[in-house]
Amino acid sequence: MIHTHIAEILCVKPKTKKTKTMEEDVKNKKTKKTMKIEGEVVVMKKNLLDFKDTMASLLDRIHELLGRRVSLHLISSLQPDPDKPANEKRGRLGKAAHLEKWVTKIKTSVTAEETAFGVTFDWDESMGPPAAFVIKNQHRSQFYLKSLTLRNSQGGAIHFVCNSWIYPSHRYRSDRVFFSNQAYLPSETPELVKELREEELKNLRGNEKGELKEWDRVYDYAYYNDLGAPDKGPDSARPVLGGSPEFPYPRRGKTGRKPTKSDPKSESRLALLNLNIYVPRDERFSHVKFSDFLAYALKSVTQVIVPEIASLCDKTINEFDSFEDVFHLYDGSIRLANGHTISKLRDIIPWEMFRELIRNDGERFLKFPLPDVLKQSRSAWRTDEEFAREMLAGLNPVVISRLKDFPPKSNLDSAKYGNQNSSIREGHIEPHMNGTSVQEALEQNKLFLLDHHDALMPYLTRINSTNTKTYATRTLLLLQEDGTLKPLAIELSLPHAQGESHGSVSKIFTPSEKGVEGTVWQLAKAYAAVNDSGYHQLISHWYNRLCYCFCRLQTHAVIEPFIIASNRQLSVVHPIYKLLHPHFRDTMNINALARHVLINSDGVLERTVFPSRYAMEMSSSIYKSWVFTDQALPMDLLKRGVAVEDPSSDNGVKLLIEDYPFAVDGLEIWSAIKTWVTEYCSIYYKNDRTVQTDTEIQSWWTELRTEGHGDIQHESWWPSMQTRDDLMETCTIIIWIASALHAAVNFGQYPYAGFLPNRPTVSRRFMPEPGTKEYTELEENEEVAFLKTITPQLQTLLGISIIEILSMHSTDEIYLGQRDSPNWTADDEPLEAFKRFGKSLEVIENNIIRRNNDKKLKNRSGPVNIPYTLLYPNTTDYTREGGLTGKGIPNSVSI
Repeated sequence: MIHTHIAEILCVKPKTKKTKTMEEDVKNKKTKKTMKIEGEVVVMKKNLLDFKDTMASLLDRIHELLGRRVSLHLISSLQPDPDKPANEKRGRLGKAAHLEKWVTKIKTSVTAEETAFGVTFDWDESMGPPAAFVIKNQHRSQFYLKSLTLRNSQGGAIHFVCNSWIYPSHRYRSDRVFFSNQAYLPSETPELVKELREEELKNLRGNEKGELKEWDRVYDYAYYNDLGAPDKGPDSARPVLGGSPEFPYPRRGKTGRKPTKSDPKSESRLALLNLNIYVPRDERFSHVKFSDFLAYALKSVTQVIVPEIASLCDKTINEFDSFEDVFHLYDGSIRLANGHTISKLRDIIPWEMFRELIRNDGERFLKFPLPDVLKQSRSAWRTDEEFAREMLAGLNPVVISRLKDFPPKSNLDSAKYGNQNSSIREGHIEPHMNGTSVQEALEQNKLFLLDHHDALMPYLTRINSTNTKTYATRTLLLLQEDGTLKPLAIELSLPHAQGESHGSVSKIFTPSEKGVEGTVWQLAKAYAAVNDSGYHQLISHWYNRLCYCFCRLQTHAVIEPFIIASNRQLSVVHPIYKLLHPHFRDTMNINALARHVLINSDGVLERTVFPSRYAMEMSSSIYKSWVFTDQALPMDLLKRGVAVEDPSSDNGVKLLIEDYPFAVDGLEIWSAIKTWVTEYCSIYYKNDRTVQTDTEIQSWWTELRTEGHGDIQHESWWPSMQTRDDLMETCTIIIWIASALHAAVNFGQYPYAGFLPNRPTVSRRFMPEPGTKEYTELEENEEVAFLKTITPQLQTLLGISIIEILSMHSTDEIYLGQRDSPNWTADDEPLEAFKRFGKSLEVIENNIIRRNNDKKLKNRSGPVNIPYTLLYPNTTDYTREGGLTGKGIPNSVSI
């Protein structure tokens, strides 16, 4: 039985008894065989979204006048289609209705304006309430269909939330069908809707050969074989990630482009400035989002502007001569040398990009906003306390772990890499431990470690063969009585000169504030920060997109297979699709753009992060140890040893660092998400058998494992998806990764790393040795020595430019606890549960404000006085504030 929400319908003509629902009208009305249903269709025309298509509106008007219009057919929920064979059970189509007053209502405009059209349906009362509709576009160009609403005079309505691009009908092999906002499990779907439901999923899976076109609605899988450009030569070739034991990787969306000429396993690439990379059209940025992205992101096309920027550096080519030079990026900017340079830049850079780069006065190049880390003090970033605090509340707070054994041990294969255990000993650190012994600190859970040694050591020989000169680092820290962390020692390690099988050679550096020893200590912290910056971009951020390389692996890359599998196997009317879909917004599009200009060979990432051409290969190595269930925040904290099990707490864990801003705020967000998911799933799944017999859920989970994450499909940790708990935990993890975790590792980039000396991404020379000219320079001019070691001027400009883009909130951002439509479901129970979810997030907002105002919690703001707001939900700010806000949890990995 269709729910009473769907049974209510709009104006019935001629007028009959008041308070009639549609279902009552259909069953009881005997005097009339047909009735008129009034509706409203909301669209955005293509000419409003595409600046170049100035003819679209005119041609569509001509098509209207020639009778080639936009038509809609409602589909019956009760009466089968008499024109179909008996074995094809689908609802009968109603008479065609057309959008009214298209010619007079649509205005030519360059802004994204919604237009509402009336539509009147002649409906046979015996056909029952409509459960779906077909739309056919006979115009020349596409338009964006936002919704169809059918209303009755008492205010009841049937809502069809569409949010889809409708191309001319000849572009499709089958009709475009949209369902009402009623959620159904497969087994509960009305009989005459089941076949439509299954057919729509088949269309989305597709079977197209060759390159996919913008109107193709195909979700399919491909390897990361589009990062290299082997036709340019061996230096531009990159290994295929995915499909092999050597380089496992999550799958990306398929484009179907031709293979390269020199390597049939690699996919050809589009021209650098061609951003029209295939993703299903409905996955592409909105007009507002694309406008925001265009205004900032075009400056990431570094290959075009690199030759020009190099000529702008004065005094010492490609070097900052002092910290004042760096500060000038924010206080002033770089003045272009002459008008000829401006003219030349205009010739090679698109206008939108040029305007953004030049900024206000037309002569100043790359002027950046002042990063938060410098707003209160220009020296606080150099303190040991701030260096340590950022491991708990900075842009990469997901790596620090508790030290359980001393000295730290390596997990690398000793047969291949020799002895890689730490060389740090008690004598190095106990003088800095406030009178506590190493053993006492271990027993009291007071020793912590930032460890990048094992992740980097296998690649160091190759990395250091490039212009990069860096180390694999370990940083040991002490938890003090006031809740802050104190750095005790930094270990810098290199492969043995006789070969990696001989182990590592390490140097230990300990805190010092004065003289050359103090300068050496600052450099040691810089090497550790370089490691952490690379790990953040490659693993913590990109991994979960797979949001840069390490960091992008944990958010961007690992989420994309879930998006593909969900669209291929879960109908839009499936309750779990409705739950997860907001958390997939824009991810495929931003990932495609990242492959095009960020993580590709010779792209921004390779130019600005120390692993260089080995960056993505390293993220593949890290993926080998990725465990989906460990992405649950409580499990992650337990695994890193920064929490212990505590059955009495709401999340089952107790933090060993009580003032750990990411973990404290994160656990509250995690709990709110889990409660929302549990309440929602419990509405539709009353027992474990409901999960087991849900054919779409089982197909979704099987494909996700065997296709989307096919290289690790046989791992024993995958949930079996046989219980409600399996389903609830899985959905909670997906939402956590896509929303809160991504926010935590993404939107702090510019506030902390917009000033690159605080978070350098490259080191260019090793620690100076006494007796060398570099050491003499270190003694004579600390700032010059420091700046010559870390990221050079050109890469700093490029790096800051990209970091600024990636830290921006779009003005059309949809945050956790919000939906793009209030009519996303017809069911009352989920709507009420969602309201409770929003209220719980508001409580968390107040808790975060209270904690940030608590002066006893020193890690909340630190010496740089940046309150921790990266997990501030921002649910009550409906002003759609964009830009560098440093707060707010978007629903999805959208930048």
